[in-house]
Amino acid sequence: MQQEAHHELFDDWPDQYDRWFRTPIGTLVKRYEGELLLDLVQPSQGETILDVGCGSGIFTLDLLSHGPSIVGLDISQPMLSRAREKTAGLAFEPVAGDMLSLPFADNVFDKTVSMTALEFVADAHTAINELFRVTQKGGTIVVTTLNSLSPWATRRKQKAEKGHPLFSKMYFRSPEEMRILAPVDGLVKTAIHFQKDDPPKRAIEIEREGQAKALSTGAFLAVSWVKI
Repeated sequence: MQQEAHHELFDDWPDQYDRWFRTPIGTLVKRYEGELLLDLVQPSQGETILDVGCGSGIFTLDLLSHGPSIVGLDISQPMLSRAREKTAGLAFEPVAGDMLSLPFADNVFDKTVSMTALEFVADAHTAINELFRVTQKGGTIVVTTLNSLSPWATRRKQKAEKGHPLFSKMYFRSPEEMRILAPVDGLVKTAIHFQKDDPPKRAIEIEREGQAKALSTGAFLAVSWVKI
């Protein structure tokens, strides 16, 4: 039921999703989110990484550029098709599936990543447990989501109350709520301290200041754990 609902939710989004990341502010969001992702994951040649909720493959390409093999899982076939197109000729295998019940054996991936997919899952504990289950001991699990402490989340909550078809399906979580989802302590970082309507030049300055102060209110919330 949940899988079918999410399938319908994202099937019409590949073009809109990719187009937004080509806007001036979307390009900056992509840059800073991608930098934080790579900093936490540290992908390298020869690794096998699971990308859960890979979407259209925008951030998958960042990981692939460092040499690992990627298995990209998504609930939407149109999103997977777009990811397959973008990664043609690269070490990418698309798999349709639900992050609440990953179709993989235990301890098979060197690292596991999930970019901005958890906000569409009510049962976050099960999702995180699944990511840990399929990751090898000593492997890294990185999960990112929309930070409930950020103004971006506040605006989306307001739109959700008015019936926005996408935002009304989202669950917003704080750094502390994310931290306690896993059985081990994790490293928490945030990015995107600027706002959607900030001029790009000013947005760069704001981001630099926010990261220098290690603020916990950036819209992009990332948590990294190591499986023991």
